[in-house]
Amino acid sequence: MTGKVGQHDPEFTKRRTKMTKENTTTGKKPTHYAYQVREGKDKSFFTRIGVVFAHKDGQGFNILLDSIPLDGKVTLRTISEND
Repeated sequence: MTGKVGQHDPEFTKRRTKMTKENTTTGKKPTHYAYQVREGKDKSFFTRIGVVFAHKDGQGFNILLDSIPLDGKVTLRTISEND
């Protein structure tokens, strides 16, 4: 061992691989989109800000956001064929 901890250290790689396996999703495609919704005069405006992946065991989700709304409100919608 060289004394450096990083990607070339076998122990580092082993730990990252184990962590990745525990957080796997059911597929490579997201199940939902995350939106920020702003109210307009006549209609609401949906801005896509992220995606949601279901856990393999079906007991939870991973939410990946590109931004966070200032009001803290995030709307999750299932992905339809029209999206």
